[in-house]
Amino acid sequence: MKEVHSPVSTKDAITRGMQMTLLAGFMGWMMDGYEQALFPTLAGPALKSMVPSDVAALGSSAINSWVGGWMGWITSAFLIGAALGGAAFGWLGDRIGRVKAMSFSILFYSIFSGVCYFATDPTHLAGARFMAALGMGGEWALGVALVMEAWPERHRSKMAAAIGVAANLGMVLVGCVALAYPADGHSWRIHFLIGASPAILTLLIRLFVPESEKWERSVKKEAAGPTPTRSKIEEVFSGELLGSTLAGIAMVSVVFVGTWGAVQWIPLWVSELAGPENPRAKALAMVIVSVGACTSTFIAPLLLAGQPRRRGYQLLCLFALAATVWIYRTPANWSGTMLFDIFPVMMAVKVFVLGMAATAFFGFFPLYLPELFPTRVRATGQGICYNTGRSAVN
Repeated sequence: MKEVHSPVSTKDAITRGMQMTLLAGFMGWMMDGYEQALFPTLAGPALKSMVPSDVAALGSSAINSWVGGWMGWITSAFLIGAALGGAAFGWLGDRIGRVKAMSFSILFYSIFSGVCYFATDPTHLAGARFMAALGMGGEWALGVALVMEAWPERHRSKMAAAIGVAANLGMVLVGCVALAYPADGHSWRIHFLIGASPAILTLLIRLFVPESEKWERSVKKEAAGPTPTRSKIEEVFSGELLGSTLAGIAMVSVVFVGTWGAVQWIPLWVSELAGPENPRAKALAMVIVSVGACTSTFIAPLLLAGQPRRRGYQLLCLFALAATVWIYRTPANWSGTMLFDIFPVMMAVKVFVLGMAATAFFGFFPLYLPELFPTRVRATGQGICYNTGRSAVN
């Protein structure tokens, strides 16, 4: 008897709403990546354009010290803002819905990225970066919750791959813009203005992206039950969810502490190796490391989907350790065959591998963190885990 294959069930069919959800999330994450990579690329020219005359009179050593100090302060402000935003906008997403809260978070970071254009003092820049980070930290958690709840279980690893790739494409975009339009004491402002462009995305999200049905069912179920005695934030830090929250924070913290410096300081490291006569090397380094990151964040969730989550995390840690030992135990040599007459090929290979090793985790976390929390507190829980872990590098 001939076997009859039934079509894909309605429950598992890919709908237009699911496609729009993925598109909105992908664009939001991509601009998150742009926002995150923007300051390390622009810090030098932006801060040097703000050096006070009394510091400038002391010479290049004093200028570099002043710039480095302010870069540390502004980076810290950004990370603290992301941690607070992850909790605040995650809580909002569990209260009013993923779509509304995600629209607010994207609009928030877009506005304050644009505000950086008008900064005339490092304190202005620090304040604007802090405010932009509030929205950026919230968008990651809300987008992950929305997409993972909208798509069927069988597509979860593919969605995690898309999330990981999107943010790193944003970093590629930073490098490409910097290559085409090198940042100097004046043009750095235009790069921040580009960061305001996702504001347009908020209108498209509100018009075309449906709310999470899982969240809507969870709200109805919660409304029909007894009045909750705890807030969403209190809930993730108590009872049976406390262990999941602490484990998530610890795992993300380890990754950020181990990888943030390796990636975020690459532009400055390469700039010093290449020298002032090769200003495009820093931008190309950002492109290379981001292409490596895109590769690993796409592959990691697909390869690890069938593995126990703990084993998958351990494998990624071993890969990162092996790559870091290889890269930093061999001399950095700015010579040999050149890529595009800008970058030594061997150095490009090292930077590419570093990008892969340091960022593969960011394709794994969208697969893992949503599984730790029920729908009613998912955005809050994973927002706290991811962004508190991010702030650990302070």
